[in-house]
Amino acid sequence: MINSIKKTLLAGVGAAVITRDKVESALGEFVQQGKVSSAEARQMAEKIADQGRREFESLSHELNEKLREKFSGGERRTQERIDALEARVTALERGAPSTVETARPGA
Repeated sequence: MINSIKKTLLAGVGAAVITRDKVESALGEFVQQGKVSSAEARQMAEKIADQGRREFESLSHELNEKLREKFSGGERRTQERIDALEARVTALERGAPSTVETARPGA
């Protein structure tokens, strides 16, 4: 799962690099054709880069939140199983019959 996440993020970074190259190329052509000045092209490039960074940060934050939610549920279930097993071991050590439900793998 971690590898697929890494591949997805790297693909996004690769797409951003390709997009940046295309934007720079297009803006360079506009400057050569006299459609925009080099200063205007620079401003447009900065705006596009800023927007791209904001979108990337937003998506990155959203992905982190979703991953945190996904994995926190597993941690909670694991902790519940550990607590149940500890209670059972404590009851067995005292020689009392266990009233705690047996934790089953995969439950």
